Amino acid sequence: MSSERLPQVMDPDAPVFSISVAAALAEMHPQTLRTYDRLGLVVPSRAKGGGRRYSPRDVYRLRLIQRLSQEEGVNLNGIRRIIALQTELEDARRRIDELTDLVRSLAQREQSGTRIFSAGTTGHVWQGRSRRQPFALPASRSPRPDIA
Repeated sequence: MSSERLPQVMDPDAPVFSISVAAALAEMHPQTLRTYDRLGLVVPSRAKGGGRRYSPRDVYRLRLIQRLSQEEGVNLNGIRRIIALQTELEDARRRIDELTDLVRSLAQREQSGTRIFSAGTTGHVWQGRSRRQPFALPASRSPRPDIA
């Protein structure tokens, strides 16, 4: 098998580990993983036969739970709250990255001179960058009655 056919980076959400492998990687007993699944702390994907399949992200979360529980003395309800907040933070960061990319692309479009509308201080709106062709909003759609 050639190395070109092997994935270069593993998807952190790919359900690839059986419960015994995930338990070994997390240094836990498989029964502990079943308990965490029942409690909703780490809910793995399911194979067609119903067996649990853990992702690398799941194994990371199992290790986090073990560290918080054993080293920090956090109870399972506290761990559940920490995980929920961590997930919320990751989602917010992902959304911030999306919005940053959007702002960046809009700024690049602005710099390239591809404006759709421009507005003057008197309330007139022009289509494009040129102020030669005023663009008037239809009276029925105008947000302000003083603009035609």
